Amino acid sequence: MILLTEKAHEKVKSQLQKRGKGVGIRLGVRTTGCSGLAYTMEYVDKYDAEVGVINYAQKDFVILVDSKSDVYLKGLIMDWVRNGLNEGFDFKNPNERDRCGCGESFRV
Repeated sequence: MILLTEKAHEKVKSQLQKRGKGVGIRLGVRTTGCSGLAYTMEYVDKYDAEVGVINYAQKDFVILVDSKSDVYLKGLIMDWVRNGLNEGFDFKNPNERDRCGCGESFRV
């Protein structure tokens, strides 16, 4: 299960509306950084029940996760945060053991 806070849900919804197209987002992980893994997110314009992709349907859009990434993202809470002049999505993952000092990557 992947959960979005109300702020994150509204931000994804508004970004999809601003783009004028899209059915949702695709979340995943990729190998990078000093700790090993980093989160990825991209907007999805079309979805055709892809094999090996889990669909976490939301009220206004879908969240797609490939089966390889799903094991790392189980229980993930995605939030939209603002710190001073910076704002962006924040990922709270119960599977994380630690993050690198710069915050770019994590380890499970």
